[in-house]
Amino acid sequence: MTKSITTKELAKRIVNREKMLLLDVRNKDEFDNWKIEGDSVEIINEPYFNLLDGVDAIADKINKDQEVIVVCAKGGSSKMVRDLMEEEGFTNVYDLEGGMKSWSEHLEPIKIKDLNDGGALYQFVRLGKGCLSYMVVSNEKAAVIDANRMTNIYEKFAEKKNVSIEYTVDTHLHADHISGSRQLAENSGATYLFPPKDAEEVMFDYTPLQEGNDLAVGKTTIEVQPIYSPGHTFGSTSLIIDDKYLLTGDILFVKSIGRPDLAGKAEEWVGYLHETLYSRYKELSKDLIVLPAHYSFVEELGEDGSVQARLGDLYERNSSLRVEDEQGFRKMVTENLPLQPNEHDNIRQTNMGKMNPEEEKQREMETGPNRCAVHG
Repeated sequence: MTKSITTKELAKRIVNREKMLLLDVRNKDEFDNWKIEGDSVEIINEPYFNLLDGVDAIADKINKDQEVIVVCAKGGSSKMVRDLMEEEGFTNVYDLEGGMKSWSEHLEPIKIKDLNDGGALYQFVRLGKGCLSYMVVSNEKAAVIDANRMTNIYEKFAEKKNVSIEYTVDTHLHADHISGSRQLAENSGATYLFPPKDAEEVMFDYTPLQEGNDLAVGKTTIEVQPIYSPGHTFGSTSLIIDDKYLLTGDILFVKSIGRPDLAGKAEEWVGYLHETLYSRYKELSKDLIVLPAHYSFVEELGEDGSVQARLGDLYERNSSLRVEDEQGFRKMVTENLPLQPNEHDNIRQTNMGKMNPEEEKQREMETGPNRCAVHG
């Protein structure tokens, strides 16, 4: 009987809100910076070095017959702690395969809805980073929006659905994770679309993603309609799919809004952010379903594990959309900026095509939580 659990198994359990106990054996600073979260998750942090001479430090915190999943950075220390605990009489101990390194890279595909004429829209939830990406499927064709760098996951999913990837799209120049959209386009022969106002320094060819240029996927009535929506970046461009779904990129989240400072232009871009949220989006149908590119809090996950909300409801309950005047909005945004994402400048340089780090370095650059949002 295996005594390990995969990231896929853990993700399913978190989405299903199954109660579980995790023992994270990383150092306290690593744990405090970034950890596995979920409505049903109880987690204990006890650094590995405290357990080398025995498990006394956790003996009064965990029953010996209680299920516990041990988590470390890369999957090695957790196996050793699991073995130590079993030697001490703990009977139901598992380790997480690949540790936080693998957890960071897991994508959980969730069907959002069937679309017109047999199409479908899927959300890929990256539980370990709070990243959200999307696939529109129609008539044996697909478009992938805001792909993460683990391109094989989208390729395998498209193969499973018997569709070919026709387009890949980035809604903006990402700064918290490395985009896989260009690589996915290269692998699949797809057309890569990118907002030209974010492309001043890029080192690659792209097809402009611009307002007014609808993008048809397959041979159905599904249309991906871009709308220019600056603020998180100068080129940020949202997508309206099937007249029902608003993909907001990193402009608007369920419980927060995008931050305008990752290119060092907070004072300049906060005005664009206000215009997008308080003018452009307000002109759209309140019945559009917002599908963002990130989430910050585990409570943003719905019962099915997806992240979505009606636009009109967000204007009622998202406090960042209810600031009375623009000056107050500017103050709220600029005074609530969180820590910047790990290596965000190098990630931006990589996404511009100016750097090409080795795969292991890319993993290191992405370590840590999502920090794309401002919380009012």
